[in-house]
Amino acid sequence: MGHYLLRRLAIAVPSLLGISVVLFTVLALAPGDPFAEMALNPNVPPEVQANLRKQFGLDDPGWQRYFRWLAAMFRGDWGFSFISRVDVDVLIMQRVPVTLAVIGASQLLALMIALPVGIYSAARPYSLFDRIASTLAFVGFSLPTFFTGLLLILLFSIKLDWLPFVYRADIPGTGWPWLWAHVKQALMPVLVLGLFQGASWTRYVRSAVLDVIRLDYVTTARSKGLREWAVVMKHVVRNAMIPVVTLVMLTLPAVFGGAIVTEQIFRVPGIGSLLIDAILRNDTPVVMAVAFVFSILVILFNLIADLLYAWLDPRISYR
Repeated sequence: MGHYLLRRLAIAVPSLLGISVVLFTVLALAPGDPFAEMALNPNVPPEVQANLRKQFGLDDPGWQRYFRWLAAMFRGDWGFSFISRVDVDVLIMQRVPVTLAVIGASQLLALMIALPVGIYSAARPYSLFDRIASTLAFVGFSLPTFFTGLLLILLFSIKLDWLPFVYRADIPGTGWPWLWAHVKQALMPVLVLGLFQGASWTRYVRSAVLDVIRLDYVTTARSKGLREWAVVMKHVVRNAMIPVVTLVMLTLPAVFGGAIVTEQIFRVPGIGSLLIDAILRNDTPVVMAVAFVFSILVILFNLIADLLYAWLDPRISYR
């Protein structure tokens, strides 16, 4: 296992370097200037603008800026936000707790829906429960998150006035009232993301379990007199979870980026909204840092998925 991890880390380093080159090149070639608004401001002298551009090295050749950025990243310096006027790592860490709370809760909700519903549907294929679950799953992942988000806002915020539709990270207070206020404002974005992801994963879990439940060794287990649910849970689910783990682990980083739409609808101050705001205002250091973090998450979760394979299937060995 140790040698395998070293090999994967050795592969990850050039992969991340290649990703960083592509990201930096795309952002360098993209139109826009972070100091465009300042150039239109008559109160800012041209020499001040020139000094700022020189200070941040915006007029240097692209390859010099890339290597300067790369060296700074190795030192733990993620850059300085042109718009917010704070360090990029500080700006990102301010948004991480909210993103982890909302995204983490939504993924737990998705798994709590997908695993039991998908497994039971596969164990009772074409039953009434399976037909209802399949129909709801198709409806769930066919509706885009911005549509379901607006529906929930109209129902629970406008019509019933039960839940706030604007997320506030600076709610004052302590104790249970403060915690309940945060739970209330997080319910709708968590439901939107969790139900959408859960509907998609339910179909995948059902398909994976159906593929395994028809194999010969499952029939042999039944012939030994084992209960049906013992056969399903002990002999079927564990092997069926291998492709599901791949899907979940590789989807999690994408959800951090995919939550951009939901964060914009509910004004959740997370990483997604930070990325959108940075793109619209040409805040290149923030865009570069967030995109690079997404790339690291993809490689990290891919490695976690590979390690889980050996736990799910002892026949898999890492040499």
